[in-house]
Amino acid sequence: MEGKRFDVGAMFLIKEVNLSYGAKVLFKEISETIGPRDRIALVGSNGSGKTTLLRLLMEEETPDSGSVEKPDYATVGYLPQDGISVSGCTLREEAGKAFADANAIKAKLDEAESELGEMEPDTDEFYDLIDMKGDWEEQLSAFEPEKMNARIDRVFSGMGFSKEDMDRSLDEFSGGWQMRIALGKLLLQGPSLLILDEPTNHLDVVAQNWLEQYLKHYQGAILVISHDRAFLESVTERTMELKMGKLINYKGNYTFYLQESAARKERQRKTYVSQKKEIEKEKEFINRFRSNIKKAAMVQSRIKALEKMEIVKPEADEKKIYFRFPPSPPASHKVVEIKGLRKAYDDLEVFNGLDLRIEKGDRIAVAGVNGAGKSTLARILAGVEPFQDGIRDVGVNTVIGYFAQHQAEELNPDNEVLAEVEEELHDNPNANPRAALGALLFSGNDVFKKTSVLSGGERNRVALAKLLMKPCNFLIMDEPTNHLDIRSKEVLQEALNIFDGTALIVSHDRSFLDSVVTKVLEVSPNKTRMLTCNVSEYMERLKTEEV
Repeated sequence: MEGKRFDVGAMFLIKEVNLSYGAKVLFKEISETIGPRDRIALVGSNGSGKTTLLRLLMEEETPDSGSVEKPDYATVGYLPQDGISVSGCTLREEAGKAFADANAIKAKLDEAESELGEMEPDTDEFYDLIDMKGDWEEQLSAFEPEKMNARIDRVFSGMGFSKEDMDRSLDEFSGGWQMRIALGKLLLQGPSLLILDEPTNHLDVVAQNWLEQYLKHYQGAILVISHDRAFLESVTERTMELKMGKLINYKGNYTFYLQESAARKERQRKTYVSQKKEIEKEKEFINRFRSNIKKAAMVQSRIKALEKMEIVKPEADEKKIYFRFPPSPPASHKVVEIKGLRKAYDDLEVFNGLDLRIEKGDRIAVAGVNGAGKSTLARILAGVEPFQDGIRDVGVNTVIGYFAQHQAEELNPDNEVLAEVEEELHDNPNANPRAALGALLFSGNDVFKKTSVLSGGERNRVALAKLLMKPCNFLIMDEPTNHLDIRSKEVLQEALNIFDGTALIVSHDRSFLDSVVTKVLEVSPNKTRMLTCNVSEYMERLKTEEV
């Protein structure tokens, strides 16, 4: 990057970037600037190129033409959606690796101190090393090494780790907690540009609230891909949309982007209509006076003006998902009841003496910290998880539809999409797998793709199509919105609001849940309680209870 000039305040410059994969054009001369304190939401439908843009910023991808420039001092930290796993030391030792640069400087200082003791004080080498030692001490002081442990404790406590966890081996933490560890290390490193891809996927609502507050005071720039609208509203102040090869900038958060995007489309539509009328008027004039010698010059002038006119085309709408649950069979008043439930995994007790009754029409969000047993409870209610003691009493007419947290990951990789959905047909003559898949954007030969080649969002949509094959009156959904973009989530939200049965949903997504549920079931290691409110109201209640 030597010799390049950067605008004052600019940190990353995306300049006229073009990129294609075969016939698919991802970027058409996109340009943008990311400033040192920007809070940016990167939005766009699945497949629009969001991940590829991140790879360009991290210098893991090269454009066909154009450039991505940054000053030498700028650093990039990236948290992917999943897939990070570490082992071989304790959590505190791993967290300390976030300060690798500081530790390297400290090692240099220790070595210099030792060398100085063996050198002659009146040599040039001695004074050169003294100067270097001064520079290193200045660099180290910027890290505030005396505060490192306190910073580690603060960040990892906020992420939901206990004091005891800090001395546990990394091998004891599950995938979701491993992702929290990766996020905690990134926050401690404090890169110039922090890139977060679905950071709330592995966070409970308490840890998510802590992260939102932390990011508001973060000293660098933040670029977020998230399908969690409430998180975007809280953290970001600017929105970049990738759409049909273009990168469009909006100077506001997600709500502002929605309003301005709609207004821009309307302006474009009006311009298109106005231009169309103008063209028709000019063509009418040309045809009318084409044979009139006196007006030949005027006719030729208008023909040339039409040829030079830049035609406005209305922006094509991207395909939208369409989703409706089958009509619910008649249900009895009692949907399911649990009495005196005990559930344990070896020595780990999840529930002991749990009582719970779910009645017809209940719309329940399950809340609680990670590891409290939310998914376990969903599986028990669905009848797919055994338990040690207690009673699970299902209502006479209850028909359960269950969407498992990892259902999209459990598709048969040898199946084609259509065959995978057809396997769910159970004496339901009204089910139409092709129509359901079409409604979920699998058209034409898409239904003959192997499930193994699908993206995360596509796999989730296949799992939802399977759910449509069986009418039910009690829906149990465990993290149904993972890998769905915001528009697809809004359609699922609408389908749940129209659904005439009972629903219990495990999800970390407040904006998705708030308009769907009327109750919150709080699950904790020692107790459960049912509250009549939505999730945002529940979070406000928790803040009041903490005072």
